[in-house]
Amino acid sequence: MMAPVPGESAHVDIRPIEPGDKPLLQALGETSSADSGYRRFLGPRGPFTAGELRYLTEVDHRDHEALVAIDPVTGGVVGVARFVRDRERPGSAEIAVIVTDAWQRHGVGSTLLSRLADRARAEGVTRFTGLMLAGNRPMARLFAELGEPRVVSRDGGTVEVAVEIGPTSGRR
Repeated sequence: MMAPVPGESAHVDIRPIEPGDKPLLQALGETSSADSGYRRFLGPRGPFTAGELRYLTEVDHRDHEALVAIDPVTGGVVGVARFVRDRERPGSAEIAVIVTDAWQRHGVGSTLLSRLADRARAEGVTRFTGLMLAGNRPMARLFAELGEPRVVSRDGGTVEVAVEIGPTSGRR
């Protein structure tokens, strides 16, 4: 589905990830800056392995959901947001978001996370958690768009936060 990016004239197509998206996801990883990759994966990384690509694209769309934002001009993936349900607490899911550098600060992350929250609620998830670098202000702002985040734990340079996603999309 075509989605306007809030506050911008740009549009992206947002849809659930598919197994055939492996090359697009690999390209996203290769075109993102080292800083963006570091913030997303909490450390440096190289290209995805075949196993990682399977895990990231072959999801069940219930306990593990991933949405991709596609540039309608190039057809490339410009962002991904995902949740993975906590098996011990089925109402809770860990999230992760990455947006390619050229599309950052254009509302893509906010739009992806809002849609992901809608999907999560449809699957009975009411709480998002996330582990992030303590200085990752963009991710902290995304969490705050969903509600009032609270710090669950701190460990070295990382912080785990949680936010109740409530019955409707967060602040827009």
